[in-house]
Amino acid sequence: MTTNARVVTFGEVMLRLKSPGFERLFQSSSLEASFGGAEANVAVSLAQFGVPVSFVSAIPENPVGDACLGELQRFGVDTSRVRRQGSRLGTYFLEAGANQRPSKVVYDRSGSAIATAKPGDFDWDAVLAGASWFHLTGVTPAISQSAADLAIEGARLARAKGITVSCDYNYRKNLWKYGKPAPDVMRELVRHVHVGIANEEDCQEALGIRLDVDVASGSLATDKYRAMAARVLEEFPNLEKQVITLRESHSADRNGWSAVLHNGKDFLVSRRYDITDIVDRVGAGDSFGAGLIYGLLSSGDDARALEFAAAASCLKHSILGDFNRVSVAEVEALVAGEASGRVQR
Repeated sequence: MTTNARVVTFGEVMLRLKSPGFERLFQSSSLEASFGGAEANVAVSLAQFGVPVSFVSAIPENPVGDACLGELQRFGVDTSRVRRQGSRLGTYFLEAGANQRPSKVVYDRSGSAIATAKPGDFDWDAVLAGASWFHLTGVTPAISQSAADLAIEGARLARAKGITVSCDYNYRKNLWKYGKPAPDVMRELVRHVHVGIANEEDCQEALGIRLDVDVASGSLATDKYRAMAARVLEEFPNLEKQVITLRESHSADRNGWSAVLHNGKDFLVSRRYDITDIVDRVGAGDSFGAGLIYGLLSSGDDARALEFAAAASCLKHSILGDFNRVSVAEVEALVAGEASGRVQR
């Protein structure tokens, strides 16, 4: 790591309850418990890369909240700015797909601590003190109106302080239930962002910018994403970079994976990975975001950062759980072409 930059991520962390292996939910009497959530996943990945990182959220003061904070701290994530408030930690249930059966997520997060948090609850001067990067996603604004107001407040104040702001648009159709369509909220948020991150459909659903492409077809035309990224940069002149991850979903077990980056001048395309026998794809986009942040902070080179991010997220598909438990050396080895999976002795 060639920088002492500190990153702050802000959002919700949840209790994850997963059926064992590839069982259907409640097929047996067991559920595997862990923790995860978009911004917490980014924080853990960055900590694994050696980046000083703080995760900021509202977490209830009960044994579940204590266990959650303990898990984040175990990875080296600073949680000193977390607010202990609210009555419950959000929960999500996960059923892993296989072959042609897709994975399924069921949310149980209404009334969670972060959903009931509101502007003014956080001392942003203290939260952002010494930070050079602030990261959030479109998940938090989808939870509730007050959470959306809080996310916009944080992004606006971070940008005003000269802190680089990144946002993964992360459209979740099952969360936008409180009366406002996603573009009405997300377009306001993205006006405070420097680095935008999206998948194939996020720009369309979160920002309302349409593109004639079928994201479920299993194949992707890179040139169309050049036009999409250029259109986003045109509509949001505050953005310095628009990055789009490209997933070719052939089945639940096999995906093609790559990404593109447009910085207003150059359009960059990463190496494409053919990922087979996927272990867990939840958190792959978050691991990409963390890899991109690390790459931009450590090298300042868009092409190198894009390749590092794509490789980091490729490796995440081999790891169970929300968190990407890989090191910089492991990611750089894949970037360099070490993809055989041979035993290392």
